[in-house]
Amino acid sequence: MNIETVDVLIVGAGPSGCVAAAYLKKQNLSIKVIEKCKFPRFVIGESLLPRCMDHFEEVGLLSCLEAQHFEIKRGARFLKKGVVCNFDFSKKHTEGWDWTWQVPRADFDFALTQELEKMGGPVAFEQEVTAVVISEDGTSTTTIKGANGNTTNIQAKFIIDSSGYGRVLPRLLDLDKPSSLPYHSSIFTHVLDIKRPEGQEGTLITFDVVMDEVWFWVIPFSNGVTSIGFVGPTDFMASFKGSTTEKLKEMLQMSHYYYSRFKDLDFLFTPVEIKNYSKAVKQLYGKGFALTGNSAEFLDPVFSSGVTFATESGLLAAKLIAKELNGELIDWQTQYEDYIKQGVNVFATYVKEWYTGNLQKIFFHRPENPKVKEQICAVLAGYVWDQTNPFVKNHDRLVKTVAHIIDMEIEQKKANK
Repeated sequence: MNIETVDVLIVGAGPSGCVAAAYLKKQNLSIKVIEKCKFPRFVIGESLLPRCMDHFEEVGLLSCLEAQHFEIKRGARFLKKGVVCNFDFSKKHTEGWDWTWQVPRADFDFALTQELEKMGGPVAFEQEVTAVVISEDGTSTTTIKGANGNTTNIQAKFIIDSSGYGRVLPRLLDLDKPSSLPYHSSIFTHVLDIKRPEGQEGTLITFDVVMDEVWFWVIPFSNGVTSIGFVGPTDFMASFKGSTTEKLKEMLQMSHYYYSRFKDLDFLFTPVEIKNYSKAVKQLYGKGFALTGNSAEFLDPVFSSGVTFATESGLLAAKLIAKELNGELIDWQTQYEDYIKQGVNVFATYVKEWYTGNLQKIFFHRPENPKVKEQICAVLAGYVWDQTNPFVKNHDRLVKTVAHIIDMEIEQKKANK
């Protein structure tokens, strides 16, 4: 059996793995990136947040993405019962990028891997991890099966698991645990958006709230294709019968705003259904390994946080590994897990309060409070580690408090009539 030795083995060639690999390559460490799929390949997670632009820029991956001319995303729009709530990323509490992209992930991830290979960080595609053994000192031996059926052992000082929904180390090391979020599922596809309106309307990412816990996403790409999908409680989604195509066509009728635009369009692929998508783990790191992105935690697609957490955690893990291999003492609990979970907990609050309805009260209450909106906008832009933002620092109680104040205002108005 072939044996290869590297400083860092990275499992997964999505945004998290590419950002980590690009950083480690700049530190002159030997790396190996392995990927189970053959690129380009479809994957969900098509709307980014401004925060991740910092990560691509820092590791030298921004220019290759700019050259792809993806659709610019300058904010997000939420619709409910005729009320429109627009968030403009240029009007947010925290300084930072005020735009990002809406991307077909097949093209986006492929561009990243091509640039990574130009940097000298080759990616081995169609390589499946079948076993991982980690010794007491953190040195690992990972068994890889290639497309031809041959196996290889890779010895590494560290493993970064950026395998996303593949969740390689959580499966192999028994790290999975139930998510604290309620059970939700999604169904989605792409369409050639031939009825797309001209101008801004045709470029906006929109979350159309058709029921309190059910919403429809519309993500237009620059190539004329649009991603569409529904999200809702698993029991509700299961109430629709038939094939996934039949289910999605029936669900489209719930969106009064978009039904006429999409009702007669063919789906570019058979709609995909993901049940109970929220994931969690017992720990984000261990001796000789770190979990990043969706292989660690996945919350909910409602605020498009997936890629940002992937790149944030991938870059941070790479930085800490480089320091440790350089002889520095790293406190992984404080410097990695506590930090990442701080941001995850903020977004988890927003996801939970979205589905309780408290956050929707704030979004759709009129008149809007400009200061509150700026602070929430910073969260939606991915700047969830900014402790100067009250809606970050006090996330666990402030959303509830503001929603309660709105309820009291509404009751007072009713009493005064």
